[in-house]
Amino acid sequence: MEEIIQNLNPYFGEVGSLIKGTILVFVVILLLNLFNRILEKQSGGANGNKFRNQLIMFAASFVGLLLVILGLPIDASTRGQLLSLVGIIFSAAIALSSSTFIGNAMAGIMLKTVRNFRTGDFVKTDDVFGRVSERGLFHTEIQTPDRDLTTLPNLYLATNPVTVVRQSGTIISATVSLGYDVHHARIEKLLLEAAQEIKLEDPFVQIKELGDYSIVYRVAGLLTETKKLIRFQSRLKSEILDALHQGGVEIVSPQFNNARVLEPAKQFIPTSIRKNNAPAADSARVEVAFDKAEEAENIDSRRYHLKELLERLKDLQKEEKSATKEEKSILSHQITHLEQEIEDLKAELAQSVVQAKEDGDKTN
Repeated sequence: MEEIIQNLNPYFGEVGSLIKGTILVFVVILLLNLFNRILEKQSGGANGNKFRNQLIMFAASFVGLLLVILGLPIDASTRGQLLSLVGIIFSAAIALSSSTFIGNAMAGIMLKTVRNFRTGDFVKTDDVFGRVSERGLFHTEIQTPDRDLTTLPNLYLATNPVTVVRQSGTIISATVSLGYDVHHARIEKLLLEAAQEIKLEDPFVQIKELGDYSIVYRVAGLLTETKKLIRFQSRLKSEILDALHQGGVEIVSPQFNNARVLEPAKQFIPTSIRKNNAPAADSARVEVAFDKAEEAENIDSRRYHLKELLERLKDLQKEEKSATKEEKSILSHQITHLEQEIEDLKAELAQSVVQAKEDGDKTN
């Protein structure tokens, strides 16, 4: 019997090592899942912290892999070989990052560092135009004017030109081609009136092209309310139509031909109607197209404002320690008011995060 037990001891030793290794792997996976849940709970499911959470989980997973290798019941030489293998794989992944998911991660870090755009900005790259609704470690999500969500790999954004609409204002424009039979000074005056009607700043008119049959005019102006970009692009075109029609200018091709016999003086201009105070583009409420991007921008703005208030609170608390008795009374009042403002902002932020998460669940 003793001989049988002695013969089985080596096998039991191997089974014990296997069990220890399995338990270690299970514990590391469990800890990573727990850590991920803690991060999600802290962020409340908000899109603004998704990039940070992904980056932290990526680093934590790498550390967990190293802990598993170091904790496995294997000899030192085998452990060293495994660590070397991990180093080689990691180096090779970096070398091949242009075509792997690590490339997107590195591009995501670069985009965060460069800060050429942020959540809520209007961006355009190739055929994709819309507002940034989410920024992650591997991808950037853009909400298009059709309210659809387009996901672009960060590597694509890092290697292709990206046009960002400045929040301080952007130039909007429209072009129209008209015949040579109308003097350009008259056209320029009417187009400027159209731009001024929608209150564009510093409007101007350019002659873009002298074609064989028509002249191409461009009217443009500065729009400071960039969130209304889609609306005002449509309104500018409608005002151009109204201004030219009311000014007695035909907007038809010089090659226009119709089988009907008409008088030479006949003009093809719609009958004037009374303008509504609320244009059709406004009544359509195009803001619904960018609802997710708007929510994400509001959350980021509140989070940034909260950070500023917390820093201001720390400064006031430091001043209070070295202040005189009279100054402490004033500072104490300011601190109390600031603390209340911070609590209110935290409540608003929490409510916005919950609402964004519920809207995201409905969309999914």
